[in-house]
Amino acid sequence: MRVVAQRVSGASVTVNGEVTGSIGHGLVILLGVATGDTEAAADYLVSKLAGLRIFRDHEGKANHSVRDVGGSFLIVSQFTLMADCRKGRRPGFDDAAPPGIAKRLYEYFVEAARKTEIPVQTGVFQAEMTVSLANEGPFTILLDSNKNF
Repeated sequence: MRVVAQRVSGASVTVNGEVTGSIGHGLVILLGVATGDTEAAADYLVSKLAGLRIFRDHEGKANHSVRDVGGSFLIVSQFTLMADCRKGRRPGFDDAAPPGIAKRLYEYFVEAARKTEIPVQTGVFQAEMTVSLANEGPFTILLDSNKNF
């Protein structure tokens, strides 16, 4: 699994003109599911994201987690995070999990995030979405369950 996490002061996701998820202060989490990913990968990333110290303390240092600051998660499925652009000009998506498996693991990830008691909003799996956000900092982190980066 791959995640792009962005610290935001606010964000929303819209599908067919309707807002399906909206948060204030927190993290936008773009989630890509790879072939071979498991629930353990989701659990690892959720735990990492819940405790990641990337929010400012009273001295302006990145020293607090989303939980510490009372923030929320906006989780959006994004299979394009699995793109392989090393050859040619057209991305390859062979490493992306098939839709049925990806949806099951996306839903598992969302439920695992809800168990942290951090408020969670979502997009819609496999929908054409518009994600709007105010990236605070900007502060963007890449995470990979295989710890490639």
